[in-house]
Amino acid sequence: MQKVVTFGEMMLRLKPQENERIIQANQFSALYGGSEANVAVSLSLFGDQAQFVSKVPNHAVGQAALGTLQRYGVDASQVLQGGPRLGIYFFEKGASVRNTSVVYDRAGSSFAVSQAAEYDWPTILAGAKYFYFSGITPAISAEMTQAVLLACQYCSQHDIKVVCDLNYRGKMWSTKAAQATMNQLMPYVDICLANDEDFEAALGIKAFDGNMSRGIEQKTDFIAGMKAIIAKYPHVQTVASVLRNIQSVEDSQWMGLMVDHGKVFDTPVYQMHVWEGVAAGDAFGAGLLHGILHNYDLQERIDFAIAASVLKLTISGDLNLVTESEVRALMNKQNGMRVMR
Repeated sequence: MQKVVTFGEMMLRLKPQENERIIQANQFSALYGGSEANVAVSLSLFGDQAQFVSKVPNHAVGQAALGTLQRYGVDASQVLQGGPRLGIYFFEKGASVRNTSVVYDRAGSSFAVSQAAEYDWPTILAGAKYFYFSGITPAISAEMTQAVLLACQYCSQHDIKVVCDLNYRGKMWSTKAAQATMNQLMPYVDICLANDEDFEAALGIKAFDGNMSRGIEQKTDFIAGMKAIIAKYPHVQTVASVLRNIQSVEDSQWMGLMVDHGKVFDTPVYQMHVWEGVAAGDAFGAGLLHGILHNYDLQERIDFAIAASVLKLTISGDLNLVTESEVRALMNKQNGMRVMR
């Protein structure tokens, strides 16, 4: 079994009841998640060997976060403990024309103030075949940028494939800072995930005009953007994206797109009624990587990835609590839920 190591911040997620706004809420449900932790949980539930690396405080909240990972079979043995606090994000579920929104309270978290030198990559990456990070992690601090760079350099020297979800977050850094940092990291990346604004914001490559109601109609532009990534960073062999047409918070169409070694693969379009629109990109990345780990053919990889992604839209919380067989059942379903190409 091939080991995947994911590296990033795990946070406490606080969500008002139902569709309440944060300003009116007097109760919040508490869950745990974070991009790379979400990927590790998905992989573990698919039966893969997943290890998550981070730093959490050595108190009850930090232990609860670790317990979430361990409950789903993720190896948390390399998660450091110490520091002041766990990062928090407040999740406000949208409705109809009111978008879902997020408020971060993560400054000064144990992970954010950790130092690059704390992460012993030769030990952490021993036996690993893949290293997974998102653009959120280097956005956290200069030290985390350095930590990711050192990990990528170690991977390059030891035949470990690097997977990067660009995952641009405008609330965390500017496009200028993102592009400068990602330009350092992308030469080490083998598999790149890029959605919507990620192309231009993180890499300065045009692929999407920003109109979320017609993302699927821009497939040709996305393909051109994917090929531009590969041309700019020749080490990248695979670029994959989720394309969406969003009519409202609840109603949208989703499809997957991939360019692998210059060949283009797309998927059926799923007509979705969304329960909670969070972490579907993480589910997509985990689904794609699962297909790679198990040598699925190229079409099957992207089909599995988008099916895993849309299933996440039906589940509350950050974690995609589905099995491989459930994803395959959706892939094989012919009941009008999806619009066939």
